[in-house]
Amino acid sequence: MIPTSFPTKEEIARLSARMLLEIGAVNFRPEDPFILASGLPSATYIDCRKLISYPRIRSTLMDFMAVTVMREAGFEAFDNIAGGETAGIPFAALVAERLALPMTYVRKKPKGYGRNARIEGAMSEGERVLLVEDLTTDGGSKLSFVDAIRETGATCGHTAVIFYYGIFPETEETLGDHGVALHYLCTWWDVLAAAREMEAFAPETLTEVEAFLNDPRAWQDKHKK
Repeated sequence: MIPTSFPTKEEIARLSARMLLEIGAVNFRPEDPFILASGLPSATYIDCRKLISYPRIRSTLMDFMAVTVMREAGFEAFDNIAGGETAGIPFAALVAERLALPMTYVRKKPKGYGRNARIEGAMSEGERVLLVEDLTTDGGSKLSFVDAIRETGATCGHTAVIFYYGIFPETEETLGDHGVALHYLCTWWDVLAAAREMEAFAPETLTEVEAFLNDPRAWQDKHKK
């Protein structure tokens, strides 16, 4: 069923943040920082993949994503929903079901045999494709997926994620320079507010997390090992 009426963007952000906290997808550990793929330390870590195991929350968030995309991009803006390998694949399938559209997925790199394809499923020249992923940090990882979609002759001017870090100012500029608009449900600021409201972490932990979010680059420089 295609969703048509849902809460405001602000309420969607608040509820989405609470759901991520409820299932333990949010991790705050400033005293023993997580190490990101970049090799840099982080006071925070989020695992949106956990959502696939919680059907009530998963279903609600996918309704939120469908209505967010329709509100912000248009009700007839897309012909195909593509998931990025691997975390984006289940969410793309669920969004495609709600929007009654075909679903495809994009490999990180060609599989190395057979058709040596990066696009799996049927994607045609001229189709308007929405790229769906679980999250974005600085937006850089999305560009390779977008380029693979465009190489088919399809267009890709939008990406939708459940979670957007919202702390690196270059993210939307990076995507925008590539001709891609970002749609998301919530950010670290929404999660921090919800964590305080729910008393999900110790006050001193939340204070240090806020310091990280306010100036992540300076915090990372200070905590490099």
